[in-house]
Order: sequence, then structure tokens, then C-alpha cells
Amino acid sequence: MAYLNKVMLIGNIGKDPVISAGPTGRKRVSFSLATSRRYRDNNGEQKEQTDWHNIVGWGKVADTMESLGVHKGMTLYVEGSLTNRSWTDQATGQKRYATEVNLDTFQLLTPRSQNGGSYQGGSFNQSSSSSQSNGYSQSSAPAYDAPMPEGEEDLPF
Repeated sequence: MAYLNKVMLIGNIGKDPVISAGPTGRKRVSFSLATSRRYRDNNGEQKEQTDWHNIVGWGKVADTMESLGVHKGMTLYVEGSLTNRSWTDQATGQKRYATEVNLDTFQLLTPRSQNGGSYQGGSFNQSSSSSQSNGYSQSSAPAYDAPMPEGEEDLPF
């Protein structure tokens, strides 16, 4: 039987991403992503529900987020898989649990005018395949798109 563990989210970054390096030097990025949905309650009133998701990325995805200057408030599309972890809280001795999205791919969706003017969008794909060891997708379309020249953002395709 085949199994699938895939998460796709579009939301806003809640805090500036935290980038750290482990003892081996491999970088880790973590941040929270807010997603919202609208619905009508039993009285017919429109409500909005915001959910917060813990996102964690490793290696080249962390390097890329750092080099692009990803920060709080940006809109991001993320793809990854759900992971669960547990630990014992040192202060209280209680068992703690966390569910996180292990980030594989992301795309910045924030318009250039809201992003400091230096990046116009694009995506990054972290691949675990040995034939794609550089971390970038080898598909026909590049996974990380370079910024477009000025004036081409209104093209119909």
C-alpha cells in the first residue's frame, strides 16, 4: 500500500525566520506561518479562523531563505511533510509534543513593492534525490526563478 504525507499551505509569516546551525554546520530555519479561512457560523454570521503552523527547513532551503531575506509579514507558499516530535521539558519534567511541517519547497508570493524591491517572486525546491544533489529542481522549468527584468511583470503568461 502506498502512503502520502504532503502538506501545501499559503499564508503569512508570523515572526522573522530563525536561522541556526547545528554542530555539523548544517543550517536550520524555523518560523510560524498563519493561514486563515472564512466560514459562516450557525447564526449565518461570517467568521474567520486563523491557524498557526510551525515550519522547519534544513540545508539549502535554510540558506536560500536567509539569502532572500525572507521576513515577517511576507506571503509564502510552502510544501512539505508533517512530522511529529516529543521531548521532556527540562523545567517541568512534562512530556511535550509538536507537529511541524518539514519544508521541501517554498515560493515567495509577496509583491515586489512590499518586499524591499529586490525580489519579485520565485520558488525553491529542496530535493533529496542524489541526481539533484545541488538542492535545485532539475525539471524543465527552474524551481528557483531569477528576478524578472523591469517592466515584464505584466506579461499574460
